[in-house]
Amino acid sequence: MKTLVVIPLSEEMTPFLELCTAHDVRFEAAMIGKLAVTRCPDLEITLACGGLGKTQFAIQVQHLLDFSPDFDLVICAGAAGALADSLSVGDVVVATETVEYDIYNGFGTPLIPRYAGHESTRDAFKEIPLGGNGFRVHFGPIASGDEDVMDTKRRKEIQKRTGGLAVAWEGAGGARACQFNGVPYLEIRGITDAAQGTALADFEKNLPTAMRNVAALILAWAGRQTNARQPAPR
Repeated sequence: MKTLVVIPLSEEMTPFLELCTAHDVRFEAAMIGKLAVTRCPDLEITLACGGLGKTQFAIQVQHLLDFSPDFDLVICAGAAGALADSLSVGDVVVATETVEYDIYNGFGTPLIPRYAGHESTRDAFKEIPLGGNGFRVHFGPIASGDEDVMDTKRRKEIQKRTGGLAVAWEGAGGARACQFNGVPYLEIRGITDAAQGTALADFEKNLPTAMRNVAALILAWAGRQTNARQPAPR
């Protein structure tokens, strides 16, 4: 399976690549269209930055798919704020669905688009043993909207509107691009903060840990996928 992992920000990409280096994952620089990417050929993963916000993320995912249409799966991998009290900093959420909550139409039925995460890939993540990695993996909705959530009242409003475990910006943009192209999609987020008053400081402090945990989970999954494709010894 050729997988495109799109990470919104360079600040999120750096700890992801650091974890790759720590695990002796071989990677190489390349270009897809106008965008620089990092290929991990042994795991059949390509890493790319997607940009900030739903629109920019969707544009860059579309560009990557236009110039390299042979990807079997796109994963949005980044940081998020927790909406559910059960989540801790460093935990990882694998989306059962990405819920776009920030469309406030005044005519007709309220629009809250929902994009299901790719089911078989999501189920494969459930089979990964975490061992002593020190973080938990949760499965549930991730709310997607171009908004920094930094107070308790707004946090509760979004959680009620979406049922989300976590909130982040770009996921719905990637989901829309993948839906347009008929490519399976999954959003995975590491928790940096509780989407409250200290969110900015917490984000900056906890981003490396959260993204290394996201990387560890994705690399473990990719390794299992690669091993499953190896021919059995004679």
